Amino acid sequence: MAHPMRSAAQYEAGDTWLADCSDDPATVHTAWEQETLAPIASGTHWLVAESSLTRGWPAASRIRNSPHGPVLADPDANRMFWLIAPNAAEELSDVRHLTVHPAGWLLPCPPTGWQVDGLFWLWRPDGKGHLNDPALIAAAFGPGGYRTEAEAPA
Repeated sequence: MAHPMRSAAQYEAGDTWLADCSDDPATVHTAWEQETLAPIASGTHWLVAESSLTRGWPAASRIRNSPHGPVLADPDANRMFWLIAPNAAEELSDVRHLTVHPAGWLLPCPPTGWQVDGLFWLWRPDGKGHLNDPALIAAAFGPGGYRTEAEAPA
């Protein structure tokens, strides 16, 4: 079991990074203190690639053991949101089951440690700014999906 202080520090680092991605970090923290979602605009720090949950969950499962970035899940709306680098949209433009939203698109974000209005971080921001690799995401959503060596059929 993880040390509780270490987990709290990890959540705090993720929350700080996420709030700092907004134009007004104090407003983000205030929203979270009030247990509401904080809309954070994409663009400067990351873009959002959106998939359905029914397509995204299997893709996430395929890359769970690979380095990955934050992924937000909204089960009630059947959606997943993958944070990618601001210059990665072109690499995902031909992936059928993804929509890359333009800069300025608002992502309703809960804090990293708990869900708000049903939204939760499947993979939370780590506080260091690690994002999802678009090539890995494209492979996971592509024909047959990405598999690690350990998962490949013999």
